[in-house]
Amino acid sequence: MKIAITTTAAALVAAAAIAAQAPAPSQRAPEPGAWRSFEGTFSASGQHQAIPTESGRPALTVQLSGAVAITAGEGLSRGFRGEVIGFDDGSGVTVLRCVWTDGHGDRIFSQLKGETVATGRRITGTMTGGTGRYAGIAGEYAFEWQYVVEAEGGTVQGRAIGLRGRYRNGGAAK
Repeated sequence: MKIAITTTAAALVAAAAIAAQAPAPSQRAPEPGAWRSFEGTFSASGQHQAIPTESGRPALTVQLSGAVAITAGEGLSRGFRGEVIGFDDGSGVTVLRCVWTDGHGDRIFSQLKGETVATGRRITGTMTGGTGRYAGIAGEYAFEWQYVVEAEGGTVQGRAIGLRGRYRNGGAAK
């Protein structure tokens, strides 16, 4: 009887040790190419410049930088430095580029589309690649500017809300 209890106890200890080494389902790496969702916010400040055009709508350049905070989802760093540079030609054509850099220096590159940076405007982004742990990343996201405050000298500050998207490694966004 004592041998049976000792053998059973040893088997339980071995099973527990094996189970402890196996990753929990939420910690396992996703299938290659699997989509992963995320949410967050973006607060930025910077400069903008404008010149008049024949249409009456000014052409603008904007350069912003600030904090991107990922509040939900797995696989991305929780914090990035976000940088945006863009141009609006005054006729409705807006071209923006963005880079998120995490604390390790790894980057995610994006193309942005939307209206001129202003309160209530929606922006969509397409992740076009990355470096380091984000090499091969592809995805899409969108957000809305909750507020944009313009001050003297072309200074702009803003906060984006509803940052939501999805990404995958090693594939193209669809």
